[in-house]
Amino acid sequence: MSINDRVYRTCTYIAGDWTGDSDLIEKLHEWNKNENLGLSFVDVHDLTQSRDTSNPCSIKQSLRKRLNVTKTFVLIVGSGTNSLTKGSCRYCSNYVNLGFIAPYCKTGGQIDNRSFIDYECEMALKDFKAGLIKKIVVIYNDCLSTMSSRCPSILRKVEGVTYLGSDRIGTDGKRYWNYTAIKNAICG
Repeated sequence: MSINDRVYRTCTYIAGDWTGDSDLIEKLHEWNKNENLGLSFVDVHDLTQSRDTSNPCSIKQSLRKRLNVTKTFVLIVGSGTNSLTKGSCRYCSNYVNLGFIAPYCKTGGQIDNRSFIDYECEMALKDFKAGLIKKIVVIYNDCLSTMSSRCPSILRKVEGVTYLGSDRIGTDGKRYWNYTAIKNAICG
């Protein structure tokens, strides 16, 4: 089934810094594939892909399409999440800034200097407030608790959003993935 065949919001959207937080993102996929665990979701990114060489505006259109079939939005927050700039038009080859006139796009597109993460969070929150996305889960990677300063400002302390750390301390004093809390937040 392709993304174009979906008319209902049944998918899970995982957003995060794929360069800095891929360990937790990969762990979510590993848990999802394990039939012996209770974490089960359809990752919207498995339905359609964007190429990293695409223009930011076409990638954002693809992200919007994915969000349109999303029921649960999961944001993985790491130490570098707030400093991400990938997705801003200013880094696109079609972006023109001559200094004496307003910047413009060679293709006629609208200038959008939000990063992909900021765009995803803004669109998800808009859909959440409209009741279209049923839940937003913010998971702080490599943390025992939440650190709101790491989270994009638009999703900080939003009523109804679930915030949790990805780690827990075991009875042996070692750090482990907080599987139960993460599963309950996403699937519960």
